[in-house]
Amino acid sequence: MGISWLDEDSDRIHMQLALEQAKAAEQDGEVPVGAVIVHPEKGVIGQARNAKETLRDPTAHAEILAIGQAAEAIDGWRLDGTTLFCTLEPCPMCAGAILQARIARVVFGATDSRWGAVDTKLRIFEPGLFNHDVSWSGGLFGEESGELLRCFFQQRRDSSGKK
Repeated sequence: MGISWLDEDSDRIHMQLALEQAKAAEQDGEVPVGAVIVHPEKGVIGQARNAKETLRDPTAHAEILAIGQAAEAIDGWRLDGTTLFCTLEPCPMCAGAILQARIARVVFGATDSRWGAVDTKLRIFEPGLFNHDVSWSGGLFGEESGELLRCFFQQRRDSSGKK
């Protein structure tokens, strides 16, 4: 089970930034997912969007790219005390990277019925499962995030002639 938002106004502002990244991904022809990482003292230290097609890299998820930027910004891999905002529930790969990076908290928008590793398919952030616990909450701007994804995939189906 997730926790309630610690600072709802700040969470909304940062999730809006993640949504902006998701919209930019869509403009690039990528699945519209965005991520932002916020440090408690330094503010935003990473922000990225999906780039699998652009980079021809199956690991180029928004969360992975944002984690790399954040680690570079603080000159270290331990992102203790940070919060990751993402428009879609992290997949197993991203959830694993979140654990490895020691991110303290995740706030996501839409759930992912196919790949969701936080609450939908898997519960990787179950307290005590690993040596690092991640608190989380889902559903912030969930409708907007989900609609962005639904429209993107509908347009793809329409352009390919699939029903």
